Amino acid sequence: MEERKKHRGDRKDGWWLRDLPAMHQFMPHLYPNRADNEAFISMDIDLRPLDAYLAKKNQGRTEDKYTYFHIISAAIGKAFVLRPKMNRFIAYNRLYERKYISVAFVVKKKFEDKSEEGLAFLKYDENSTVDSFHEDLVKTIHQTRRTDVKDASSGVMDMLVKLPRPLLRLVMHILFFLDRHGKVPQGIIATDPNYSSIFISNLGSIGLECGYHHLTNWGTNSCFVVIGKKHMTVTYDQDGTPDPHMVVPLGITLDERIADGYYYSGTVALVRELLEHPELLENSAGTPVEYAIHR
Repeated sequence: MEERKKHRGDRKDGWWLRDLPAMHQFMPHLYPNRADNEAFISMDIDLRPLDAYLAKKNQGRTEDKYTYFHIISAAIGKAFVLRPKMNRFIAYNRLYERKYISVAFVVKKKFEDKSEEGLAFLKYDENSTVDSFHEDLVKTIHQTRRTDVKDASSGVMDMLVKLPRPLLRLVMHILFFLDRHGKVPQGIIATDPNYSSIFISNLGSIGLECGYHHLTNWGTNSCFVVIGKKHMTVTYDQDGTPDPHMVVPLGITLDERIADGYYYSGTVALVRELLEHPELLENSAGTPVEYAIHR
């Protein structure tokens, strides 16, 4: 990401966008809470191009195979590189541009009811490719699933919940004050998905349908993506011919204050183009892609 000189009002994780039209500066004061300003977008992804691509990428592999989750995450990461307004967030009534792109998710250590969850957090930039991202993602998942270590944020939460309730409430008041000003210690939020650019939940991997997921007022995350369970659907050609095929649904919740509907429409069109032609993800994320909003 671009390096800039720090100015008064900037945060350690974002640059304050000062030169915006008055409406964009006023909106965070009129509607101050992220969770009250959610826009929800749903889309179905045709799995035929992805299945063909995964078959090619996984040929000869016996472990650490590429999955829908890996490809979809990489596509959304590339969209954030090419559509930089998506990487904005609002904190304490100001609009910021995040200094980096990050992808985060929750990892179940074992697929058991009593198994703990871990928090995973990794960076994505204009030099990332689907292969480099897959390598980083696999390493992160393996590390997070270790039962002998905890991620940084979970370790801090384990300590905080042992405090007496009145003291914990005081600590939380302090943390929310620090959160508004971008001063929460890095040790507390190092792996917190609520401080990521893109928070992804792969519900399809545990057999759940896709759906809406809320944003939170804690942290800076402005984009939550749910990947649902694949299913059969039928679309129709222009002449009315039915076309049955498998799709995977995506549910995307956005902070509507960071951009406008047309910008979101372009981002969705770009993600769809990348997933219909996943070989584009083998180029560096900063490589431009042609796509059409109206098809």
